[in-house]
Amino acid sequence: MTARNISRFWEWGRKIICVGRNYADHAKELKNAIPTEPVLFLKPPSAYVKEGSPILVPLYTSSLHHEVELGVVIGKGGNAISQTSAMEHVAGYALCLDMTAREIQDECKSKGLPWTLAKAFNTSCPVSDFIPKERIPDPSNVKLWLKVNDQLKQSGSTSQMIFSIPYLISYISDFITLEEGDLIMTGTPKGVSAVQENDELQAGIEDIAIINFRVQRQER
Repeated sequence: MTARNISRFWEWGRKIICVGRNYADHAKELKNAIPTEPVLFLKPPSAYVKEGSPILVPLYTSSLHHEVELGVVIGKGGNAISQTSAMEHVAGYALCLDMTAREIQDECKSKGLPWTLAKAFNTSCPVSDFIPKERIPDPSNVKLWLKVNDQLKQSGSTSQMIFSIPYLISYISDFITLEEGDLIMTGTPKGVSAVQENDELQAGIEDIAIINFRVQRQER
């Protein structure tokens, strides 16, 4: 570990690596094939937003969807990391939302174009405070949930993930060198839906973390 404060990873971490379609039921609800290897995309650090600031709906979308996820915070960098040693590289976790401009994503997919505008805009990655590793002794079996205006929309368990956290760390590090402060977002369970201006979002990891965000329309 360096002198940087890992508990504030969102202030200095260099990249957010996201895993798409890692829950079979979510892949099915969006009419996507269940992947045989991880589907990866990136968000920039400017996507981070913390409680107290709003989630902003980009001007170019009318279908902003919520996706609740377990985030893995890397504490020790490396490349070509083995699955057996992968968890040694984990410093802790975060509760995350992958906000997605869904109709933009659908349009990009239909044209064979990258998803960047659908996934990487400012405030597209709301995150909780850092969760120390010891608070989640078994990250392969924790429950995630999300409510919109107090109505339950998503409820699932990381036990439903297609690719495990050690597998993801190993797979990603074969192509992208992992660095201290990086965040890996591990995918979302089914139940994603659109949010509207002034909606209140609340999400949780069992009894470990809860986050609250309000949705606002980006000003011109």
